Amino acid sequence: MSNFIAMNRFTLLAAAVIVIVSSGCAKKDAGAAGRPGGVQKQVVEVTNIERRDMLETLTVVGSLEANESVQIRPEVPGLVRAIHFEEGQRVKAGDLLVKIDDSELLAQLAQVEARFRLAELNVARSENLSETRTIPQSEYDRARSEFAAAQAERALLRLRLEKTEIRAPFAGIIGARTISAGDVVTTSTVITNLDDLSRLKISFPVPERFLAKVHNGTIVKASTRQAGRTDANLIATGEVYFVSATIDRTTRSSEVKAVLSAPSPALRPGMFANVEILLDTRDQVLTVPEGAILTDSRGTQIITVGAKDGVPIAVYVPVTTGLRTRGLVEIQPKSGAIAPGTQVVASGVGALILFPGSPLDPKPLRAQFAVGG
Repeated sequence: MSNFIAMNRFTLLAAAVIVIVSSGCAKKDAGAAGRPGGVQKQVVEVTNIERRDMLETLTVVGSLEANESVQIRPEVPGLVRAIHFEEGQRVKAGDLLVKIDDSELLAQLAQVEARFRLAELNVARSENLSETRTIPQSEYDRARSEFAAAQAERALLRLRLEKTEIRAPFAGIIGARTISAGDVVTTSTVITNLDDLSRLKISFPVPERFLAKVHNGTIVKASTRQAGRTDANLIATGEVYFVSATIDRTTRSSEVKAVLSAPSPALRPGMFANVEILLDTRDQVLTVPEGAILTDSRGTQIITVGAKDGVPIAVYVPVTTGLRTRGLVEIQPKSGAIAPGTQVVASGVGALILFPGSPLDPKPLRAQFAVGG
């Protein structure tokens, strides 16, 4: 009985081996049947190597500022007699904003004017008498000194009277006021703010390692999005006009300012914005998608599509990489040259089992993975 069971097990095992071997041969024959020469082709997605202008950019966060901004304060203390502006009003340079009581100064000026006229008469009289040598020279000098003092005192009071009229130093938009008629103000009282919005500036930090590429005239692009807006980001371009000569020890960055040209009216001082700084431009360099770069123990390479006996094959090309932007990489072959239009394996190079000379079945890169343009 035991011998019979052993013989059945051997028969079943032999049958299983035959089935497995037959299945493997069938698969091998079926796979080889559709391949020239019986060699498996690897399906790959390819795209053309192209020449493009590459832009090196840096994105930081900045803050919008008015062209000019000032807090309006009185130069002399006193009682506010009248306010000549409305909050949010647009004013011109020199427009009267606030009038401070000047009655006391006018009275003082009247006294000084009387002394001035008397000193003026005394000088004229002393000059006539001095010519005939009727009075000593000291009396004539005293009269001239009193006249000069009265003249200076009159000029001082007139200047103080002018300062009782607070005027706009430049054209702009008035902010909220903090006083009313009848308030007593001092030289430290902030009456209101005045902002010149004829153009906008933007201030942003630049890390020290990029400062060498930022200078007056560097192009920047500011963009921001307001809550509730459904349209595209608010975008404005401009040029750098100021680069700080010092670097902040805490942030290891330097302050940079730019003037924006034709900004949207929706942009306001104090808003945050993303700032894209154009650091460098490379004209017509060879570019490939980032997914085409293969880095291993042999270095950085790309896999181009060559041909052997009419069959597409994998050709490994050592390259050096340069700028990277928007899914593209600048490349330079380490030896020889690569012609624009050469097909390159564009994705999955690190996961594909490929060797130099491996047969390929190239397919165009799917549209959703395309970059550049």
